[in-house]
Amino acid sequence: MSEIKAEEKTAAENSGEKDWEAAKAVFDSLKTKVPRPPKPQNAVTIAVSSRTLFNMVAERKLYEDEGLEKYVAFQVEHENEPMKPGPAFPFVKALMNVNTRLRELYPDSEELFDIVLMTNNHAQVGVRLINSINHYGLTIERFCMTGGKSPIGYLKAYMTNLYLSKDSEKVTDAIEEGIAAATMFMPEKESDLSSTQLRVAFDGDAVLFSDESEIIVKQHGLDTFFEHEKEFENKPLAQGPLKCFLEALGKLQRKFYAKNERMKCPIRTFLVTARSAASSGARVLKTLRSWGLEIDEALFLAGAPKGPLLEKIRPHIFFDDQMFHIEGAKELGTISAHVPYGIGQKYNKGKLIEQPKKK
Repeated sequence: MSEIKAEEKTAAENSGEKDWEAAKAVFDSLKTKVPRPPKPQNAVTIAVSSRTLFNMVAERKLYEDEGLEKYVAFQVEHENEPMKPGPAFPFVKALMNVNTRLRELYPDSEELFDIVLMTNNHAQVGVRLINSINHYGLTIERFCMTGGKSPIGYLKAYMTNLYLSKDSEKVTDAIEEGIAAATMFMPEKESDLSSTQLRVAFDGDAVLFSDESEIIVKQHGLDTFFEHEKEFENKPLAQGPLKCFLEALGKLQRKFYAKNERMKCPIRTFLVTARSAASSGARVLKTLRSWGLEIDEALFLAGAPKGPLLEKIRPHIFFDDQMFHIEGAKELGTISAHVPYGIGQKYNKGKLIEQPKKK
């Protein structure tokens, strides 16, 4: 029976591949100067919500104060007015720059970033979104507008590698579905970001790695944590929710290395961790090595604030599981993204948050 199911699955996959090839052949026969979106199975797909791509604070307040009908009417009335950039905007522009460089080196390759607008907005609002995207020259061809319903169920269908939203509940749902996701925050001041290099900064525990070591810190203290990390130095940490996104970035980086472009690579990654290097850093680096992944810069802060260092790095996005690190980073101008995962969600600045009593 299992062999029959395997044969049926293979036949279905082959049929789907043929359908895609046929549709793409027709699409490719149409002449256009606009870059074509890559096959989803070849692309690194980044799904962004409308409120991360654009600053929709005023529109959101209108929706909350006066309801859906007034909100939609306002968007239709102002559909020829482009919205202002939101927190994900510089990140999306940097992704597009990487695609430009990849197309120069690999004209026929489909291993590119593919940006999808994933929003629960109604289709009526779509015209303003499209006009805003075209106003800024963004290459976003795939949309998913769910008319008030959660878009999370569509993430896997779009083969999403990373989902960015302003809604922490949707982000949590996405992580529970096994999809890398984070809640984005606007920085409190503007920073001058690189226009030629995508810069992505990651925390370690509960972001790239699981929260197994952080649990020991929270429950037993630093001395026990240091002893544990020394004992298990050669045992790789389990993967965290953003490991797969780092892996996708590494795959694209290697395409530049293969063309002897390592020093000119338009993607640079950073590990920014509160860990101490001598006491607990070796396990982190050995874990990355065991995964076959490289990180361009590893910064061990031994508990020092991350904000000042991130101010120097100027990443297009910084991922962390602790809100106090996010707050410190955005105060100094860093575009930050909270990963609501692991035991850290039960603590604030090292103190246990009182949990509501179960009824």
